[in-house]
Parts: sequence; C-alpha cells; structure tokens
Amino acid sequence: MFLGRISKRLSIGILLLIIALWNVQAFAITEDEKNNITVYEKAADGVVNITSIAVQMDFFFNVFPSQGSGSGSIIDIKGHILTNHHVVANAQKLEVTLADGSKWPAKLIGSDPDNDLAVIKIDAPKEKLKVIPIGDSKNLRIGQKVLAIGNPFGLERTLTTGVISSLGRTIRSEVGFMIEDVIQTDAAINPGNSGGPLLNSDGEIIGVNSAIISPSGGSVGIGFSIPVNTAKKVIPELIGKGYVTYPWIGANIQSLIPEVAKFLKLKIERGAMIAEVVKGGPAEKAGLKGGNQRVQVGNIIVMVGGDIVVKADQHEAKTHDELIRYIREKKPGDTILLKVFRKDKFEDVKVTLGERPRKR
Repeated sequence: MFLGRISKRLSIGILLLIIALWNVQAFAITEDEKNNITVYEKAADGVVNITSIAVQMDFFFNVFPSQGSGSGSIIDIKGHILTNHHVVANAQKLEVTLADGSKWPAKLIGSDPDNDLAVIKIDAPKEKLKVIPIGDSKNLRIGQKVLAIGNPFGLERTLTTGVISSLGRTIRSEVGFMIEDVIQTDAAINPGNSGGPLLNSDGEIIGVNSAIISPSGGSVGIGFSIPVNTAKKVIPELIGKGYVTYPWIGANIQSLIPEVAKFLKLKIERGAMIAEVVKGGPAEKAGLKGGNQRVQVGNIIVMVGGDIVVKADQHEAKTHDELIRYIREKKPGDTILLKVFRKDKFEDVKVTLGERPRKR
C-alpha cells in the first residue's frame, strides 16, 4: 500500500512535469519570432498613415471631394516622409497620422512620377518623429527575409513578413516609364500599404512598397517594392528643388519588331524607331529624322520612314525600352553617339541630351 501511494504520487508528479514542459513549449518564442517583434517595435512608430483629399467632378459637373490613404516612412527629424507618388498625386490636402494618433497637416515637397516616389513634410516636434534608418538594396538576395509595415485597408501599422521572391524586376510606373531593379516579395501588400517601408531583419528600409499583381485587388503573394537605393538617388533633388532632373532626347520612339521589319522589307529586324522629333529638341538639332507615314501591321500602328537607332555608344538598342533605359543613365548636357539605319545604310549621329521638360 505504501509503495502504491509512492507510485501514485510519482505518476501525478510526472504528469504535472509533462504539463509544465508542454506549457513551456507551447508559449516559447522562436528566434525568428523574436526578430519580427524587435523589428516591429523598432520601426512601427516611424510608419505613418497618409490621407489625401482630392477634388473630383462627376458627369453633371458637380464637384466633390474624394479621399485616399497610404503609408509613409519618417526619414529625418525635420519631418520629411518618404512615400509613393501615386499616394499623394493630385491631392489638394494631405494629412499625416502618427503612431500616437496625433494628426498633422502635410505639404508636398517633391514628387518623382517616373519612379513612383514622393517626399512630404510635417511640422511636428522632434520628440514625436521616430526616424526609420535607411539601408542598402544593392546586395539583396532571393530568399532573404523581409518585413512590411503599413496601413492596409485603414488598419494602422500592420506587420506582414515574407521573403524576397525575385530581384531585378521591371515594372511600368503610372506615367508609363520603366522602373528598374524592382524587388518582388511575397510579404502581403494590400491597398493602404503603398508608400510604406519594406524592411530587412535589422529594421532598415530596403524598399518602398508600391504595387501588387492581383485579380481581386488584395494580396496574392506578388508585391513589388521600389529599391531604397533608387530613393536615395532622388531624395536630395526632391527635397532640394521639388522634382528630379532627367535627360531628354526630344523624340517619340517605337520599337521595331521583326513582323514590322518584314512588312517594310528592311535589312534589319530590330531597333528603336524615331517616330517623331520634337521641334527645337535635341533630336531635331542633331539631325535625326522622324517618320513620315503611318502604317498598320496586324494590330500594330507605327510611324515609319524615320531613323532607326540600333546602337547608343556601342550599347545595343533593340527596343524602345533599351534606348530609353540607356539615355536615363545619362545627364542633361551629355553627348551620346547613335548608330542609325537611314535609307538602307548606317550612319553615326551625335546627340547632346537636354533636360526633359516638366509637366505643369
């Protein structure tokens, strides 16, 4: 009987020990979870909600306000906030909500539609401004952990995690220009996340969340983020003068494809066709010729008869995008040597690039 009591007590003790160990296991936090918590606590207060109010007109010419929202990152103690161009575009009024719930009127400092980036500013006390450190997007790797903080659907400072799914993606901005070296991630990015930061495991900004591919409008695991090194290039100009200076050739350009080349009986199959030159622009001054006839090849309408660029400073220009991409690496005032196909022969033409006119 004595032994039976001991055995019963041992069994109860072992059972209690098992329960205790299970509880410890159940509530244990993994190292990855600890990192998620650390990054969120470090960066969340530096992520703001941006409300934009624009004035629209309906079919009956009635004017009414429309409201949109997005996210942004505080980048210095002066109150500058980095976000997307499309978050603040056409806004008559901007308001920023900080982590403590306080609301501040904001003004647009500068915008770069080409890269879908913008900087706005609030005049809040320094003690209210939690700056998120800016990292480096140069040496990112596929599979690297990333975290996104934003305000999806108005739910403030929401954290999602994932990995870098791909690098070097190219997407087209709302104004039609190609944004290079874009980061693709499966971290959930939803409406309202736009303009918010994509962070690395150290809590540094490595990207600005910008777009998703989604049939439904919600996240399906394909999100895109503008690399922070692109932002670092344009932020000084946005703050200093409100816009970014881009080189300009002064021509409308179309891609020559084999189907069109065959139809026109050309000796080349690919290139960048000069469809039209802007009067007084760099292309016209250099003697480049635009097209003189509009033709339809299948479902494609092209302006033909002008110069076809095949190289720019020994760099292949097989498409419109390749030529424009190369030009964008230059500065206004730079001279480039174009190899053009003109009247069944090749010629070299030097073009001194101008500064692209700003849209007012």
